[in-house]
Amino acid sequence: MVMKKIILILICLIGLSVTAQTEKELVGKWILVKWTKNGRNQDIKAQFKTTQVLQIFSENGDFESRIGSDSQYSKWKLSKNNTELIVVDPSVSITSSIDYFDTKKRVITSEMGTFEYKKIPDAE
Repeated sequence: MVMKKIILILICLIGLSVTAQTEKELVGKWILVKWTKNGRNQDIKAQFKTTQVLQIFSENGDFESRIGSDSQYSKWKLSKNNTELIVVDPSVSITSSIDYFDTKKRVITSEMGTFEYKKIPDAE
C-alpha cells in the first residue's frame, strides 16, 4: 500500500511539471496519456489496471491523485522558479522535474520515468 501510494504521488508530481508557467495554468484535471522509462513506452493500463490515471490540482494547493476509483489526497506546490513540482502528504514528499508545460499538455520526469499529461476541459 505504501509503495502504491508513493507511485501514485510520483505520477502526480510528474503530471504537474511546469516550465515558465504559473500555478494558474496547472489548476484543473489532467489525464496521463504517455509514460516512458529508460526510453521505452510503458503500458499504463497494465500497470494501473485502468487508463483513467488523473491528477487534479486545486487553487488552494489541494491535490488529488486518482487511479480508476481509488483516490489519494495531498498538497502541491511549485518551486520558486517553476521548474519542479512538489507533492507532499504526511508520509512522503515527491519532487518532479518539469520538462514541458502549457495550458493543454504537461511533461514531467521523476525516478519513475517521464509522464505526459493532457488537460481535461472543465466540460468533460
